[in-house]
Amino acid sequence: MFDIRIICDPADTDHIVTALSGAFTAGPMNVYPTRDGSRTRLYLRAEHRLTPDRSVADWPNATQAYATAPDAGRELEWLETAEERGREWWLRRAALADRMAVGLIPGRTASTGDAFDLACQLMALDGTDEGCNPRAYVRQQYARWAHNR
Repeated sequence: MFDIRIICDPADTDHIVTALSGAFTAGPMNVYPTRDGSRTRLYLRAEHRLTPDRSVADWPNATQAYATAPDAGRELEWLETAEERGREWWLRRAALADRMAVGLIPGRTASTGDAFDLACQLMALDGTDEGCNPRAYVRQQYARWAHNR
């Protein structure tokens, strides 16, 4: 996982965004003008795309990964009262944000950017070098954790 910052001519922004999206699995892109307003700054967090031998096709999708997850209210209560913020806390927090971002929790939402950032934090905590979408990694890890509880 890595961060990318680009300063470019505003006319090149769409071309650069398209090229980056094709080259990497990327989180949301933040676009800001430079201080003098003549150029554009692009910021994003990205991950290498999967190679054919590192497929996540056998990993669970969101519905499968969170099939036995507690309701959002109980999960939020646990997150707020947990005494330590170890791996389980980060996993459950990332999973809750992912569930909200994909619409699995009626009436509650999270942005895809928040879900991506929390997933990246979990991957960094785990020290993983998986070349995958960070949210797919959260789903895989949550499904394993829930199965072994």
